[in-house]
Amino acid sequence: MEDIDIWRAAKLLVDRHGEDAGLEACQRADQALAAGDLAGLRVWKRVRDVVATLHRREPPAGEHWH
Repeated sequence: MEDIDIWRAAKLLVDRHGEDAGLEACQRADQALAAGDLAGLRVWKRVRDVVATLHRREPPAGEHWH
């Protein structure tokens, strides 16, 4: 899955679930794992990480937001 698609999925989760978007991504990752879908698991973990980035109030150390 392309990075842009991961970011789109993360943004959609944030729009739909707000502060619970990370939890939703984790639940979907768990569902993928339970189904034996390791590719899906990797995708949802990436989405979870981007959701966390979107929820940050300030950039990580050494980075700047424009």
